[in-house]
Amino acid sequence: MMYGLTPFGRTGFGLWDAFNDFDNNFFGDSMPINSCRTDIRDDGDKYVMEAELPGFEKEDIKLDINGTQLTIAAEHSTNSDEKDEKGNYIRRERTFGSYKRSFDISDVDSEAISAAYKNGILTLELPKKKPEEPVSKRLEIK
Repeated sequence: MMYGLTPFGRTGFGLWDAFNDFDNNFFGDSMPINSCRTDIRDDGDKYVMEAELPGFEKEDIKLDINGTQLTIAAEHSTNSDEKDEKGNYIRRERTFGSYKRSFDISDVDSEAISAAYKNGILTLELPKKKPEEPVSKRLEIK
C-alpha cells in the first residue's frame, strides 16, 4: 500500500475524492499547498530559483533570511463589493491566498542574493559561496 505517498492524508480514491479536492481548493480560504511551483537550477557559479506566484503583487511577497534558511512568504486578499442605490449588497466577494516555503541556503552567499518579480514569476539568483582556501601555517616545535 502507498499510504505514505498519498498527498494530504487522502484515504480513498475515485471521482468523489476528485470532487472534494476541487471543492476544497475552489471554496477554501487559502491557496492549495502546491499552488506555487518552484524550479531550481544549478548554473555553475549560482543557483537560479523561479517560483510561480500568480495573482500576487510585488508588495505581497516577503523574502526573509534567518541563518541558513530563506523563506518566501506571500499573502494576498481582495474584496469586491457591489451595492444597489440603497446601499444594500447585491454581491460581495472576498478572496484570500497565502503561501510560505523555506529553503536551505547553507552553500549560498546570502549577501549577494538578488530577486526580481515579473508576470507572476519570482526569480532569485543565489550565488554559491566561494570555496575557502585551506589555511597553511608552520607550527613551531618546542
